[in-house]
Amino acid sequence: MFIAELSKEKGLKNNQPGKDGNMAQIGIDIIEIDRLERALKHHPRLLSRLFTPVELEYCMGRGRPAASLAARFAAKEAVMKVLGVGLGGCSFRDIEIGREDGGRPRVVLHGRAEELARKAGGGTITVSLSHCRSFAAAVAIALFDGIDL
Repeated sequence: MFIAELSKEKGLKNNQPGKDGNMAQIGIDIIEIDRLERALKHHPRLLSRLFTPVELEYCMGRGRPAASLAARFAAKEAVMKVLGVGLGGCSFRDIEIGREDGGRPRVVLHGRAEELARKAGGGTITVSLSHCRSFAAAVAIALFDGIDL
């Protein structure tokens, strides 16, 4: 994970909040779609353990549900990175990747993930999702202390 400070006065600096207290954090993750597809086939209960009903409703209506699910899985891991926790730091269902009206992905935090974001000072977490035939990837950017993207 790359952690950087965004300050109007000093530019970009690693791992230190700026004079204004604002900090940007970036997380990235990539996953093989087939690997997730195989895991879900062998362990069907993983669907309800990893994804919320909102995510499942959207993904299961897509042409290749596993690609959309893998992109959301990668986004959840990227969000965990910007929250400063690894696997087990919060539930995958505590991080929901929904959609805005125009289709843009939207992060909704619940439970422990919401507590971690509030502890970091609140703010905005934005994600970008992508996938091809083999891989799904996501990038999360968190701007804490009241800066919006």
